Amino acid sequence: MFDLSSIGIEWGSVLMLAMMIGLLLTGMQLAFVTGFVAIFFTLGWFGVDAIPLVTSRMYSFASDYIFLAIPMFVLMAAMLDHSGIARDLFDAMKSVGRKVRGGVAVQTLLVAVLLASMSGVIGGETVLLGILALPQMLRLGYDRKLAIGTTCAGGALGTMLPPSIVLIIYGMTASVSIGDLFKAAFIPAFILAACYIAYVLIRCYMNPALAPSFEDELEDETQRPNYFKALFFPLLSVAVVLGSIYTGVASVTEASALGVVGIMISAIIRREMSWNMLKESAVATMRTCGMIIWIGIGASALVGVYNLMGGIDFVEETILALSGGSAMATLLIMMVILLVLGMFLDWVGVALLTMPIFVPIISNLGFDPIWFGVVFCLNMQVSFLSPPFGPAAFYLKSVAPKDISLGLIFTSLIPFIFMQIFVLALVIAFPQLAMWWQ
Repeated sequence: MFDLSSIGIEWGSVLMLAMMIGLLLTGMQLAFVTGFVAIFFTLGWFGVDAIPLVTSRMYSFASDYIFLAIPMFVLMAAMLDHSGIARDLFDAMKSVGRKVRGGVAVQTLLVAVLLASMSGVIGGETVLLGILALPQMLRLGYDRKLAIGTTCAGGALGTMLPPSIVLIIYGMTASVSIGDLFKAAFIPAFILAACYIAYVLIRCYMNPALAPSFEDELEDETQRPNYFKALFFPLLSVAVVLGSIYTGVASVTEASALGVVGIMISAIIRREMSWNMLKESAVATMRTCGMIIWIGIGASALVGVYNLMGGIDFVEETILALSGGSAMATLLIMMVILLVLGMFLDWVGVALLTMPIFVPIISNLGFDPIWFGVVFCLNMQVSFLSPPFGPAAFYLKSVAPKDISLGLIFTSLIPFIFMQIFVLALVIAFPQLAMWWQ
């Protein structure tokens, strides 16, 4: 049996990274890459007797009670996707921008905030907005880049606004209160959404050619939407889910179940509930959660093995050496690492691979792990829009008109990426924006 421990943690870390990159380049899924590398190093570094340590870590991840909240929130998003709730909500929000140039773009961002507050999943939200909002803005004569950027960036707000799945995964990994994370993310998320809205209004004011006048936007309206039907149930769902969490009436897991029940009751009252809709929503939920679980199992096993090898201490010493011991320099190095990883890896993998290493370092430096969770979430916001593998761009491309290329989508997102980095810097410079509730 080969003995990898003889090469030391330094070369062991290099070999682990090289194996992961090499296997990912072959097209192997991240979940299987991390699982294979974890088993390889367990056998090579510790021997067969250490295998139970890996399996116990995998079991503890998959059996975490808070993990039940993820399929519930994903199911909420899937049911919104397969019902008419989101479409009616979009139609009802038309009145918001009636007297403003660029009103449909503002309406799109407001609907994105409401949808994000109901589900916390970016995939379905981006696709929904791509189907509902993008064609309408293009038909009305909006600048293509403004319409594309607004739709795609708005759809990605689900990563920041509670009940964000990103925050739930971070909370599980960092062993911090998810309810506190939801409170902390509230103001930064709305600052980011406000930046988007301000950008749209200022651009349209400075260059009226980017958007039609509000008279042109109202030309084809033939009937007023049913505001009660469109707004009551979505707003009630948001109030029940977030209200129960913020007031302490229910835990995140319990609130997620309440949200699913609320959406189901809404669909029944709206006469949209059917066996086929329920089946399609359940299948979509299982696909998404299956991906998260498999990546989580592989990543938790790999991080567990690396920790036993002494890797976390090695990474901490390396980062502190590079930063010269400065807390802020250490934080900035972590931000760069997360930005680079986010360009190539799924956010679930980034969170589960890095947070068990970064959070103890952050805590030792005196930073609040709740605040760092918001910073991490803002960092992942950037990765969702950044080339070459920004998932939000690919989600939009799947429903966008054929003449809209992936390159055009990424180009349209550049101003929104700068706004994300601005808000990220703002929260780093003024931590109280996230810790306002303490």
